[in-house]
Amino acid sequence: MASIEFITLDVADLAAADSFYTAAFGLDTQIRLRASETPTSGFRGFTLALTVSQPATVNSLIGSAIDAGATVLKPAAKSLWGYGGVVQAPDGTVWKVATSARKDTGPATRQVDEMVLLLGVADVAASRRFYVDQGLAVAKSFGRVYVEFAAGSSPVKLALYRRRALAKDAGVSPDGTGSHRLMIGGNAGPFTDPDGFAWEAASPALTS
Repeated sequence: MASIEFITLDVADLAAADSFYTAAFGLDTQIRLRASETPTSGFRGFTLALTVSQPATVNSLIGSAIDAGATVLKPAAKSLWGYGGVVQAPDGTVWKVATSARKDTGPATRQVDEMVLLLGVADVAASRRFYVDQGLAVAKSFGRVYVEFAAGSSPVKLALYRRRALAKDAGVSPDGTGSHRLMIGGNAGPFTDPDGFAWEAASPALTS
């Protein structure tokens, strides 16, 4: 089954971005960074979501991100589906941290249960067909609104959402141009999807 092994983010300041992600979320294997000055503006068409076990952990991770320099797009709050908030990293990437739980069951931790890459696409049905043809298996589907693919043993789950709906969920304008500043590393690549999101063949992490 096709899967995502890691996400590469293009950033203007490699050292600053590395410092941010270490301090904010403690991510290492799932996220890679690459220096790039490729032009981009506005919404880049994707968000990254971290699913955790309880509200206290949401607050802990969002607090760490803010302390490390993130901007709040949506303050952490209760909703119909649980509890969560949205921040934007200094490099421009939009992150959502959420839980389906409404009450804490213990002390806050920094444990991330699931990481989801949500791509904002023009036509959910067409993009679903494209990814199925690339070897991804559909786990959940809500017509032309939302599709989630099975992750298997992958550290990153892929989901598709209509671009305007994804931007609204993130608390930003859907307008944006230029590079996504995102490269998806997996065993299905290399290819570029209908919305311009590029995949590359997964390779071992670089070591110094």
